[in-house]
Amino acid sequence: MEEVVSSARAELKGLLRVNLVEEQFDLDIRFGDLPDTRLNARHIMSNRRFLCASPGYLKQFGPPSSSSDLANHRCIIHRQNDDAYGIWHFIKNRKSETVKVGGVLSSNDGDVVLGWALDGHGILMRSEWDLEKYLQTGRLQVVLKGVNLPRADLFAFYPSRKNLPAKVRTFIDFLASSLARSNG
Repeated sequence: MEEVVSSARAELKGLLRVNLVEEQFDLDIRFGDLPDTRLNARHIMSNRRFLCASPGYLKQFGPPSSSSDLANHRCIIHRQNDDAYGIWHFIKNRKSETVKVGGVLSSNDGDVVLGWALDGHGILMRSEWDLEKYLQTGRLQVVLKGVNLPRADLFAFYPSRKNLPAKVRTFIDFLASSLARSNG
């Protein structure tokens, strides 16, 4: 699974957001929600997000007791896409909550921010795919276990179900079954 995810991540890193309809692309693979209601999507794989920190950071600064407490912690910001800087979203009691977090470290490189968290520099929001081995070995620990974060599921987006070329449908089926086998 790790090899497949690493390979997919490397391919997706350079991928820019495209307008499938206007730019006449057949397919886009994205994490997160449907950006345009004119598009169709197929769920490829689930991907939860967690807040985590190293045991050293937690020993020195203590764990946050609530999502609002994150404003008083050193948070590591992973800048992605069009996300507002330092704004983290949570789902609490079926209501959306937004917290402005701060910290001196930010990057648009996921490997860099993960390294900072592993080195004890703060609390990080990351995907379960990236964190799995570090959580299992104890190098990182989940904080605020009762707080839900927006998911970052993997989707295949395409402009139209009616005129979906067979080669695109075949590729989506292959991708979904390959990732399901490697994750199962």
